[in-house]
Amino acid sequence: MKTPSTIEPPQKQEPNLPLPYQQIDLDNPGPSKNHWVIWLIVFGLIGYGCYRLYLFEGAKEQTASAHKGMMKMGGAVPVAAVAARSGDLPVYLEGLGTVTAFNTVTVKSRVDGQLTEVTFKEGQFVHKGDLLGVVDSRPYQVALDQANGTMAQAKGNLAKDEAALRDAQANYVRDQELFKDQIIAKQQMDTQLATADGIKGSIQADQATIEAAQASIDAAKLNLVYTRITAPISGRIGLRQLDAGNMIHAADANGLAVITQLQPIAVLFTIPEDQLQSVLKKLQQGITLKADAYDRDEKRKLASGNLLTVDNQIDQTTGTSKLKAVFPNEDYALFPNQFVNVRLALDTKKNAIIVPAVAIQRGPMGTFVYLVQSDKTVTVRAVKTGLSIENNVAIEDGLQPGDLVVVDGAEKLAEGMKVALRDSKGPKE
Repeated sequence: MKTPSTIEPPQKQEPNLPLPYQQIDLDNPGPSKNHWVIWLIVFGLIGYGCYRLYLFEGAKEQTASAHKGMMKMGGAVPVAAVAARSGDLPVYLEGLGTVTAFNTVTVKSRVDGQLTEVTFKEGQFVHKGDLLGVVDSRPYQVALDQANGTMAQAKGNLAKDEAALRDAQANYVRDQELFKDQIIAKQQMDTQLATADGIKGSIQADQATIEAAQASIDAAKLNLVYTRITAPISGRIGLRQLDAGNMIHAADANGLAVITQLQPIAVLFTIPEDQLQSVLKKLQQGITLKADAYDRDEKRKLASGNLLTVDNQIDQTTGTSKLKAVFPNEDYALFPNQFVNVRLALDTKKNAIIVPAVAIQRGPMGTFVYLVQSDKTVTVRAVKTGLSIENNVAIEDGLQPGDLVVVDGAEKLAEGMKVALRDSKGPKE
């Protein structure tokens, strides 16, 4: 008889239901969306690390290329050098100056009246004698007519008195003959003489009246001339101070306009009192000193002229002396009240050894240059500098004409280093 085996209960099978109807295990919900964020961060860090590795390898390659280039040049430092030259170096005195008009005139009327016409445009250039304005001339024409009338009347009285004088003189001559013949009394002859003398006095009064009338005529004519306001000098005229139709007076403070002479023009500038004697010495010798005017930055030359004079005293507050230079100003580069830098050419240093100012180095022991030797190595050479003019320096001791001095790349050099000279085309041995 067979032992009955354990019979397992039949397992309950789930029916194959569609997905919407399948049961979900709430205890194991599956991967969260935060896992995707973590993976994105990981991939980003890996990409950034690859980018940094790429840059590092590129820098290594550039460094290797540069090293190979230096090896090709034998380890020399590329520099630029120029040769010291011998030449004439001008000696300048510099000062800050102000452009000043050589002449400035306020145009005023010389007569009172109504301004009937203004004939200039503001800012235009006018010449001496140009008409600028017209004052009503009718009152002065009337005064001239009156003076002419007085003159005519005085001349008529003079002619009348002269005729009476001739008659009185003729009667006196006849009375003298009659008195000799005892025909008339002496009293009658004396009376006739007094009459002639009285007529002479009238004639003198008539002549004085004529002179006064002539003076009135001249004054009236002059006033008529003054009704036409003209430019007293040539120059640039400023803004109009009075319009046509207004009354203008000779005593007005502002006048009609202001004319400023621009050609020539002056510059007033100062120099320290210690430099004054050298300037006076040149002027006493009759030497004309050249002056150049530069802009504020001293980079652009505006005009060239000559020193005119030196002031007669030193300013005690600043310890400076004032000088005046004159410039033709043909291109109107200088304008009144403009600030300029003036360079006064005092002398010329002959046969000076000149190098660019950038070649001069400064250290604890003083000024020096890097001198390029024949074997393409540099040595430190102490120099004594002199005048410095327009980016050039005069060397008083330490160099000879033709010596090569480094002007670019000196910050990389030391005593005995090998250099490769270069120009705009690149290095050269």
